[in-house]
Amino acid sequence: MARRVKRAGGAYARKVRQAVHLLFFKHHRLPGVRGWELRQELGPEWLEVLEVLDGQLKPLDLQVTRVFDDPDLYGEPTRAQLADARYYITLRGTVEQRTAKTIGWRIDDIAGLAVSVAYLISKQGRAPRRDVEKMLSEKLPGWRAKMNIDRYIEQGYLGEDDGGVLYLDWRSRAEIDQKRLVDLVLGFRKKPAE
Repeated sequence: MARRVKRAGGAYARKVRQAVHLLFFKHHRLPGVRGWELRQELGPEWLEVLEVLDGQLKPLDLQVTRVFDDPDLYGEPTRAQLADARYYITLRGTVEQRTAKTIGWRIDDIAGLAVSVAYLISKQGRAPRRDVEKMLSEKLPGWRAKMNIDRYIEQGYLGEDDGGVLYLDWRSRAEIDQKRLVDLVLGFRKKPAE
């Protein structure tokens, strides 16, 4: 199907350009766009257009990422689930430390996010907010821990239900390699003190 899109030429080149505009720019509060919006703008071949775009982004170390609202979705997704998913552009690889300084977050904010995500992973993806705040308060001032958690929620990395329980939200599932994070944390803990 992607070959057909590539061969079709100008019309699909315009659709790939449209997809870039939809995916790179922030809509409302969150980055990216829902599948049904892509289908509405790009037509019935919207998934094939995304496949072509993903191939074009590969040399730039970027990729089209799809995230479902339901983190427990297993198996092949249906067309309806694909239409409800959120799509946006993420890195394929990792950011160098020098580059990380330019993304607009302080290093301790990034570290706080990593610690929060690792803690939630260790608790099977859910934990009371007060427990996460307490853990972060051991490394950051208490007011900063609360402020950071609010920021992580606002940015889509963490979610909070009505009972005050935090969970990993869609952006953590899309942008953070959870297995690698756990391996890094475990590897750090295993190293003997020098």
